[in-house]
Amino acid sequence: MTTFHAGARLGPYELLDRLGTGGMGDVWKARDTRLDRLVAIKRLSGAHSDRFEQEARAIAALNHPHICQIHDIGPDFLVLEYVDGTPVTGPLPPEVAIRLAADVAGALEEAHSHGILHRDLKPANVMVTSKGSAKLLDFGLAKLLVDEAEVTRTGDGVIVGTLAYMSPEQADGKPLDVRTDIFSFGALLHEMLSGRRAFSGTTTMQVLNAVLREPPAVLDAPPAIAAIVRRCLEKRPDDRFQSIADVRVALGRAGREIVPRDAVDTRPSIAVLPFANLSDDKENEYFSDGLAEEIINLLAHVPGLTVIARTSAFAFKGKQDDIRRIAEALGVTTVLEGSVRRSGNRIRVTAQLITASNGSHLWSERYDRELTDVFAIQDEIAEAIAVALKVTLALEPLARRGGTTNLAAYEACLRGRYYWGKATGGTGGGIEDATLTPQIAAQRSQECFEAAIRLDPQYALPHCYLGEDFFAFGFVGREPPHQLMPKARVYAERALALDPSLLEAQALLGSIESLYDLEWAAAARRFRLAMAGATVTPHTRVHYGYYLLHTGRLDASREQYERALAEDPLNALCRNHLAWCLMGMREMGESAAQLLKNVEVDRTPWTHLTLALLHTKEGRFAEALNRLDLSQQDLPWFGFTVGLRAGLLDRSGDTAQALSVVASLQPTAAYGAPAGLAVFHLLRGEHDEAIRWFEKTIAQRDTWHPLLLLHVGLLDGMTGRQVMKMLRLPQASS
Repeated sequence: MTTFHAGARLGPYELLDRLGTGGMGDVWKARDTRLDRLVAIKRLSGAHSDRFEQEARAIAALNHPHICQIHDIGPDFLVLEYVDGTPVTGPLPPEVAIRLAADVAGALEEAHSHGILHRDLKPANVMVTSKGSAKLLDFGLAKLLVDEAEVTRTGDGVIVGTLAYMSPEQADGKPLDVRTDIFSFGALLHEMLSGRRAFSGTTTMQVLNAVLREPPAVLDAPPAIAAIVRRCLEKRPDDRFQSIADVRVALGRAGREIVPRDAVDTRPSIAVLPFANLSDDKENEYFSDGLAEEIINLLAHVPGLTVIARTSAFAFKGKQDDIRRIAEALGVTTVLEGSVRRSGNRIRVTAQLITASNGSHLWSERYDRELTDVFAIQDEIAEAIAVALKVTLALEPLARRGGTTNLAAYEACLRGRYYWGKATGGTGGGIEDATLTPQIAAQRSQECFEAAIRLDPQYALPHCYLGEDFFAFGFVGREPPHQLMPKARVYAERALALDPSLLEAQALLGSIESLYDLEWAAAARRFRLAMAGATVTPHTRVHYGYYLLHTGRLDASREQYERALAEDPLNALCRNHLAWCLMGMREMGESAAQLLKNVEVDRTPWTHLTLALLHTKEGRFAEALNRLDLSQQDLPWFGFTVGLRAGLLDRSGDTAQALSVVASLQPTAAYGAPAGLAVFHLLRGEHDEAIRWFEKTIAQRDTWHPLLLLHVGLLDGMTGRQVMKMLRLPQASS
């Protein structure tokens, strides 16, 4: 065996300095005298040389700028690229950590494409070069500056990784795939951001227990990057990113959203408030609302511009709030307000773009046109805003963005959107009409969309909106999904056939395929298409987040809801879903905080129902019943709330009243009754009976109830696994 010391020669290689010593041998800085270049030479101890020679040959085939290359192999040593740099350390600014992490992800993607796992990702194996890029060292080979105490061995003494960074399945000696490197990548990125290990302890057993069972240390980082770390560090491989390519794409998106800590966020943002209706006919309010919404939709496709969604912008309709207060509430730098006066076939539209910080006008204009010019007016306003904010707006022809040139069809669609807002409580203000109940508004909305389709059968948007209407009412308990979901599918498919770029229709079909068809793989493909667009609307994110929630990928679901709320901060439905997600993650305090924010703006009963579930999980039954009272007065038909009330009364000791309440769930075959009976028996601890009713609930495709119960944690153990199997969820086989 060759003697290693400064000045020794290994063929053409002259040893210069020892760089470090580890469990598998020494690492030396050396010079290749043939090419006059520096190299790193790793001497392997006898116990490891045979194992790594085959891997060295495989890895030598990799050619990637962020992988440390293998130049040569000797009888007991490896010749590696010499990297002039230092091991990565934290804490790093988020923008720097993302850039270096993207380098590492690219290196792993190259290795994984050749069937090679790293198995030992950690800061010591990521070198930051003098040029500021990352180089990934040691695919199970050369360990620079390794502390032997960090190395974990399997029962036969083979080194398999470093304990604090290895995946649970690696620590447990289970078969490995690319997802083990994804877990370790998450631990590495956590430390790069925080300067602390994600899993720590003072003894080997404490660290092992943390890796296998404990959540990672709390990470103070921007939400987008924190969500990536959380998802990488899921204990179950199925809950993580499924490929490092997906991680790299997510890092790219997060990087575009993060502003360096020492920089001023100069990215423009805008809220388009509902335009005031100055027409003599107050019924024309639908038109002024619709004009503002169309401008929102146009601006939403501008790269680099944050546009507040309709739900949040319209929350200020009819209110005389100061522009600066509105901008602060919505987190924007500019606000567009305007008015519409319609008289016969003429319209007058005024619009002004206001700087939020001081109330000054950036731009204003008045348009006196024929009604048929409304499409041109929308485009001109959007283009003027883009110029004022120094962003680029590239408008496609109207026919290619789901639109119509048929004015009557356009107006019918605007009316449908107006009434849909009334049905969901999403517009605020407006015409006060006590007879316009949510049910009547919903019916009028559908009639308007149907009229728009009759007037222009090639108009894609009313098909999509009508599909959304039927889908939404399939999950509020009034009519069976078997009657509504097939209709939703027909309209969504027709919308997509008319306009293949309509990503909202893709997302709607993804939700139908998952929640109604229970075809999770098909839904996953659909959502990949829906999320691949250059612009993803908050509404699409809510669809995707709901799919992720139902499949148990809570971190990923949380990420989508948080990103949706960044553009739609007053969207009560989205915040309610986020609260379910947090509840499932056992972050009860944060879940309650989100729901209490909602109470201030949500005029629907769903927030109170979710608070009732939260209090039920916490064992606070009296408070749960109080919240249920507030919810149930608006949901008298909802079988789930009846069963929940009966179960809470029983848990509170009032069994006689509980039995009286649950007796109202007759006939038991009626839609919604099985869900109520399932939750009642579940709260009584009668799991076999609960499962029997859950089977009937799923047969009714009343999917909201068992999935919510499952993923907010009211179901656990064998009961949860049985429900997962009934739902044909991917996790059911794992």
